[in-house]
Amino acid sequence: MLFYSPLLRCYLFLETRLSVPQLVDTHVHLNFSTFQDDLEGISRAWRDAGVVRLVHSCVEPTEFSGIQALADRFPELSFAVGLHPLDVEKWGDHTAAEILALARSDARVVAIGETGLDFYKADNQAQQRLVFEAQLAIAQSLDLPVIIHCRDAAAQMADWLGAFFAQRGSLKGVMHCWSGTPEETQWFLDLGLHVSFSGIVTFKNAAQVHASAQMVPSDRLLIETDCPFLAPVPKRGDRRNQPAYVRYVAERVAQLRGVSVEAIAQQTTANACQLFNLSVPPI
Repeated sequence: MLFYSPLLRCYLFLETRLSVPQLVDTHVHLNFSTFQDDLEGISRAWRDAGVVRLVHSCVEPTEFSGIQALADRFPELSFAVGLHPLDVEKWGDHTAAEILALARSDARVVAIGETGLDFYKADNQAQQRLVFEAQLAIAQSLDLPVIIHCRDAAAQMADWLGAFFAQRGSLKGVMHCWSGTPEETQWFLDLGLHVSFSGIVTFKNAAQVHASAQMVPSDRLLIETDCPFLAPVPKRGDRRNQPAYVRYVAERVAQLRGVSVEAIAQQTTANACQLFNLSVPPI
């Protein structure tokens, strides 16, 4: 259960009273060096934008203590632990046990990841599959969702996830920063996964992402920034993305789906709370 200080609770209450929709940014990397000097200002900005919860992803287990420190500092932050597919060379004999122990060590851990497949920058497919499936097993053993990175690997991802589910049983998860085609999107919806859209959905020429954002069922839809990457329109010129900008993602998804921003905020916040077992301050 997340507890807010009286000052933060009052602040968030005032924000919602002013009709700022409550938003959840389901994928951030605030531990990156680009945020070191002004995190207090960044946090004020996300609170002003109505962001009431954030899920911090993890690139490798050595980040864990630093992410914990951020969660100590910002109580609206929950986090994951895992190993990114572009870092699978760091996987060793004890890595699975380390991830499992870290996930069990802190109740603020709400997911395993990010893990997955990336065949755009690396071709070590067999090794990536081994590490990915090991983390799927960890998530399954802890009944936690998995945060999935998938780049230029949708067909293999769908096949390998399907095989894992058939052999071991399904699990919860999200295809994060999704940029696949509608056909690929359907593959992962059929596997029971959530789909999260980032600033890419605001890009003018991202037609297939626009189509995917229109087809995802309301109860499987999430939004994120993946900050500091992929600043959305109209902030494309900024040197970094930040959690406050998730509202631009919400606005574009709402436009594409023909609904209000408030409806998208309410639905995606409810979905994030359900998937990651989060709570938000009452309105």
